[in-house]
Amino acid sequence: MTEKTHILITGGAGYLGSVLTPALLDAGYRVTVLDNFMWDGNSLAACCAHPEFDVVRGDCRDGQTMTPLLAKADIVIPLAALVGAPLCDQDKLGAVSINRDAVDLIAKTTSKDQRILMPITNSGYGVGQADKFCTEDTPLNPISLYGTTKVEAEKIALDRGNAISFRLATVFGMAPRMRIDLLVNDFVYRAVNDRAVVLFEAHFKRNYIHIRDVARAFLHGIENFEAMKDEPYNVGLSDANLSKAELCAMIQQHLPKFTYLEAQIGEDPDKRDYIVSNEKIERTGFAPAFGLDAGITELIKGYRMITNRVYGNV
Repeated sequence: MTEKTHILITGGAGYLGSVLTPALLDAGYRVTVLDNFMWDGNSLAACCAHPEFDVVRGDCRDGQTMTPLLAKADIVIPLAALVGAPLCDQDKLGAVSINRDAVDLIAKTTSKDQRILMPITNSGYGVGQADKFCTEDTPLNPISLYGTTKVEAEKIALDRGNAISFRLATVFGMAPRMRIDLLVNDFVYRAVNDRAVVLFEAHFKRNYIHIRDVARAFLHGIENFEAMKDEPYNVGLSDANLSKAELCAMIQQHLPKFTYLEAQIGEDPDKRDYIVSNEKIERTGFAPAFGLDAGITELIKGYRMITNRVYGNV
């Protein structure tokens, strides 16, 4: 790939895209972002001065908009999605048409020479077995509409070929288009502002990854595409398969006045509970650079600046 490789990112103004887009520009790629700007905002404002950046306001489901953009792309990164179970449950038709059908449009419109780097969620593993790591060979068992649409999108991309899928752990960290509703981001926000959180099913475990490491994983996939193509890869911190209670204990080390209590009644509507192996992508030479402690410190600084009036998905 040359420095003028052209990358099309759908949904590139969102939480992940607002970090990935400048990282790709800094690495020497041409980047076009398509976004409907459903959250308004100016998360890509700093990119506008870059001569290799372009932006289009539009809908990733619209073939008339997408076809000419896809024709000019060497690499497509479909970030556009309704992300998270609550948002997908609010708009079930949108979840299917954006998360799955728009990826099908990309797969059918692009040539086999064009590359797709597909982000999905490791929530597709659903409920894991106690003390058994989920690998890329573990059967997928999504338990939400969000997880189902993303698993179906992954299959579309990998069946098409010349694609990589990244099964992302729960992402955390500050971004120009911030999301406070993600688990680590949410718990740190509560610790800073409320100094307390009530946990439902505090023993449920999941894996975590810093947003800048997600951007680094995409760059790694682009740079090592031929060796990695046509496979899925878990992307997470191997030292961060933590329960909600364990995560709160880490946050408490930074904010000693933070208190967390486990509810004796009630349950979490998000039933995900699993531990994940990230060994496969690590064997390709990728290693995360940002740990959970550093992310918590970063978030504490960020929450001195922002409030949750606009930085959520629901």
